[in-house]
Amino acid sequence: MKCRPTAALPKGFLQPCLLLLIKEAPGYGYDLVTRLSGMGLDDDSAAVYRALRSLEQRGEVYSYWHTSSTGPARRMYGLTPSGDEALSASVAAVSETHQAIERYLCRHALAQSRPCLPPAEEPAHNAALVHDRARRGHPYP
Repeated sequence: MKCRPTAALPKGFLQPCLLLLIKEAPGYGYDLVTRLSGMGLDDDSAAVYRALRSLEQRGEVYSYWHTSSTGPARRMYGLTPSGDEALSASVAAVSETHQAIERYLCRHALAQSRPCLPPAEEPAHNAALVHDRARRGHPYP
């Protein structure tokens, strides 16, 4: 069985990214979608608008209609004090996730430098090795 890796961001990562972008500068939906791509996030517009509605319902962003003589009226989004607090809290959470991912990558790099046998091929007589691997949190004994 082949195992294909999937690139996944932490659940709910889109909302903190939107809070950050709005803190940098208020914006309208399509503008925020474009600015997200500059952060390496390619979310679809529908997901961005759903996240913005959710943020607004929670009182973390506010919206207003901006009219212009050069184009249609646009719903602009700004950050509330509650949104600024949520952004700070998300920075702490993302930092913890970042540290966990760093630990994972370091352990993987170390594991790559050691030969590992799958459980079926591992010598049954080498109980000390099995115990040591389990103690270090190896994925299989």
